[in-house]
Amino acid sequence: MEIFLPIAQVFVNPIEILLLSAIVGILSGLFGVGGGFLMTPFLIFLGIPPAYAVANEANNILATSVSGSTTHYLKNTLDYKMGFIIVIGGAIGTSLGIYIFSYFKGIGKIDTVISLAYMYILAIIGTLMLVESLREIDREKRNIIIKKKLHVHYWIHGLPLRMRFPKSKLYESIFTPILIGLVVGFIAAIMGIGGAFILVPAMIYIIKMPTKLVPGTSLFVTIFVSVIVTFLHSFNYGSIDLLLVLMLVIGSIIGVQVGQKIGEKINSSGLRALMAVLILVVGIAIAYDTFFSENVQKIIAKEINSDLNFFSKFIIDFSNDMPFFYGLFSIMFAIFLGVGAALIRRFASNLKIKAIKKV
Repeated sequence: MEIFLPIAQVFVNPIEILLLSAIVGILSGLFGVGGGFLMTPFLIFLGIPPAYAVANEANNILATSVSGSTTHYLKNTLDYKMGFIIVIGGAIGTSLGIYIFSYFKGIGKIDTVISLAYMYILAIIGTLMLVESLREIDREKRNIIIKKKLHVHYWIHGLPLRMRFPKSKLYESIFTPILIGLVVGFIAAIMGIGGAFILVPAMIYIIKMPTKLVPGTSLFVTIFVSVIVTFLHSFNYGSIDLLLVLMLVIGSIIGVQVGQKIGEKINSSGLRALMAVLILVVGIAIAYDTFFSENVQKIIAKEINSDLNFFSKFIIDFSNDMPFFYGLFSIMFAIFLGVGAALIRRFASNLKIKAIKKV
């Protein structure tokens, strides 16, 4: 069974999309890293053009980030002030990234740029994760405890214009979070990923935020960055396909919940090494597809408007006739799905607690 994506103009198998997004969601929930750097290549492998894969995964990340951030809001584990400062840098980086994206799209090289970016990023992430996980496994076998330095200073800590962040109990230059946000925003615009794999370690090791505030604040920042990326891609290129987003969000949100539950019960050191290998394999597959596979022109399924169903016609007309409002609707659609998922999870958790108390 295949369905037609009216904006991306390709046929896809919804079962494949749901399963892949759920699997990536499980990995995200299990290891605490965003799955965008895996899901976007998977979408490309399924035949979705890279420019559309990037935009729709960014919209998916918006929904899942809203879901996770709502949970942290209810737990009061967010540093809003720090988050907003990082968002300033994120907005600048996103604008710069969209400019670069537009340039390469204009000269017809954007698909190659996206593939190369993923190839290098996945190679770096996979290698670092594999080395670190193997070291962790070795330390566990030898029962070695590593004492970490409490204070490590880099050049970035000497920047001026310091500001107090009461929630995190920090006195930090505003340029530190702005520069980090700039990098995250640039990468998000080009690759359609949330940037958590950069943001989380930077918040812990460079900004030195309390660990309990990092996940929520990271998701909070990702919301704003993803909003900007989603709107600019939708308005400039008309590349958001709500049907694809719906499938991605459903699979991802379910997968993340399952991954988090599994992560609470198992030691993930060995699995982290397997995920690192998976990331490296995906990077190698992208490299092969970019440099060695035959350059076969993909057949994009074009359908006559009269043959489309009402929903597909509505999406195409809405996107073409009112790109500004379509972009806003895409954002609100993702936010609605994210908040709804968080509230359902909260309701289910409360029911479980009540049931346990009765027993």
